[in-house]
Amino acid sequence: MMTIPDVVTQAPLASWQLWDSALDSGWAIDNFWAHLALFAVGIIGFVLMVVMGFIWYERRLISVMQLRIGPNRAGPFGLLQPVADAIKVMLKEDIVPTVADKWVHFLAPIVVFVPVLLMFAVIPIHEGVGLIPDLNIGILFIVAVGSIETVAVFMAGYGSNNKYALVGAMRSVAQMVSYEMPMAFAVIAVVMVAGTLSMQGIVQAQSIPFALLLPMAFIFYFTCALAELQRTPFDLLEAESEIIAGYHIEYSGMKFATFYLGEYGGAIAQCAIITTLFLGGWKGPILPPVLWFMIKLFTMFGVIVWIRAAWPRVRIDQLMGFAWKYMLPLSLINLLVVAIEVIILDGDAIRWWLVPVNFAITIGLMTAWAGMFKIGGGSESA
Repeated sequence: MMTIPDVVTQAPLASWQLWDSALDSGWAIDNFWAHLALFAVGIIGFVLMVVMGFIWYERRLISVMQLRIGPNRAGPFGLLQPVADAIKVMLKEDIVPTVADKWVHFLAPIVVFVPVLLMFAVIPIHEGVGLIPDLNIGILFIVAVGSIETVAVFMAGYGSNNKYALVGAMRSVAQMVSYEMPMAFAVIAVVMVAGTLSMQGIVQAQSIPFALLLPMAFIFYFTCALAELQRTPFDLLEAESEIIAGYHIEYSGMKFATFYLGEYGGAIAQCAIITTLFLGGWKGPILPPVLWFMIKLFTMFGVIVWIRAAWPRVRIDQLMGFAWKYMLPLSLINLLVVAIEVIILDGDAIRWWLVPVNFAITIGLMTAWAGMFKIGGGSESA
């Protein structure tokens, strides 16, 4: 008879082994079309389900932080509120401006969402489990595909033939392009230490989570992810007094919902990438690998929600100055430091004694550079 501790430790592992053995049986690995169909449908279903879960999770979590009630009418604990919202938005009329570029206006929401699905193609949820879990240029593929969203944002603003949408699109594009550079340098630091571009290889290399070993790269990647997602404190898209609602002001109904879906899907993708690059991916004791992956995923999104609840929005000049005058120089210096460590240690820079050393370097560099970086008001702003 199994005791409660046995259930906690053995039952999750037993349930995962059934799924793991099914995947390893050969039918979904040796058969290309079966493998493609299984994981393509799985990725789409996973993204859609987790998006609805994230919407509910954010509303409930932020309501606790702001002493509000949150969704509590549709279903138990408001769990069906995202479903009710989805039904409502699908029933709304799709309005296209008469002077809009019809094809560009139509394609923009699709181009926003597709890169999110493509990113998940190379993210492994367990060793050897994924659509292409061990692509030898996995992280390069993610960076390349993620940049497509910048084009989609400009398409939405330009295709609407609305000056407010165009201004909003230009601001968003400038923001996304500016923060892509320090994000790329943070990724390069991870690749240098891991010695591989494969997402699965990066997870396998993390005998020490890279969030501890490369704290500056982790902080910078997370900050850049917030800017790429246009989340607080970089959500200038929501500065209604300045640019109405941004590049998607002329979208309604299901097209607007697709932008919303792309925003939350992007948040899921970035949390999954951070989990893979810096938090050891599926690794963890006792619990099944997939469960560890999801725990880390939801924890990272919880941090994003906490920042939204606590931090104020910055101005556009502060945002751009922070990217070019603070994060870009420091990310280059961090890359130099990591390169020196890798060379001195002959390619084996994954050592516990480097954790306190890199934390000290991070604190010292960020504090020293902050003394030179000033954000003021009016004509003296950064």
